Amino acid sequence: MRTVSAPRQIPGWLRRALKGPLRRGRELAAQIGLIGSSDPEAAAFGYFGEGAALLWPQGVIYNQHYVHLGAGSMIGPNTAISVGIAPGQQMVTDPVITIGERTIIGRGSHIVGHFSITIGDDIQTGPYVYITDQNHVYEDPIEPIGTQRPVEAPVVIGSGSWLGANVVILPGTVLGEHTTVAAGAVVRGTFPSHVVLGGVPARVLRRYVEGEGWVAPE
Repeated sequence: MRTVSAPRQIPGWLRRALKGPLRRGRELAAQIGLIGSSDPEAAAFGYFGEGAALLWPQGVIYNQHYVHLGAGSMIGPNTAISVGIAPGQQMVTDPVITIGERTIIGRGSHIVGHFSITIGDDIQTGPYVYITDQNHVYEDPIEPIGTQRPVEAPVVIGSGSWLGANVVILPGTVLGEHTTVAAGAVVRGTFPSHVVLGGVPARVLRRYVEGEGWVAPE
């Protein structure tokens, strides 16, 4: 019978001694690695507003000259912002991705633009949100789905909205202002302002009516 040895442990005294420097090193790396409006990397964007920041470590970012990032907005660590399929691709619209002012995108999120994604002002998202304006089709039952020609449809997320963790925004989605999207929802379609969405596929769970407050959907 084969014996599996336990992994070699760092001596307790050494681990305790290194904890502080390790944490301080991580904090220092975060400060150095941040991309702000005065950094050279910001000049590669189509627009990079004053006080905006991409926190370290950044995810995959390319063709950022098609990306406009509004003043005071913050992009969380490990967030990917990509335009097109590969670096250097020429796009038919400019900008392709527009992120408004004072918007916060949660860590590990992906914003994948090919035609038009407009994210408004004062929006917050949880971690691991996925937003795209392109998807593959499956009309041909013979050809692999991944090689069928994709289609694009503009995405608009209204100002003042909140997207919970792991929300997926599909092509053609239009959200009104002050929309709350519950965690894990998969959203496609057009929705009015001041609603709560949830589910797969997402539907209206509550809506705000002036003079009545929050009510059930019609």
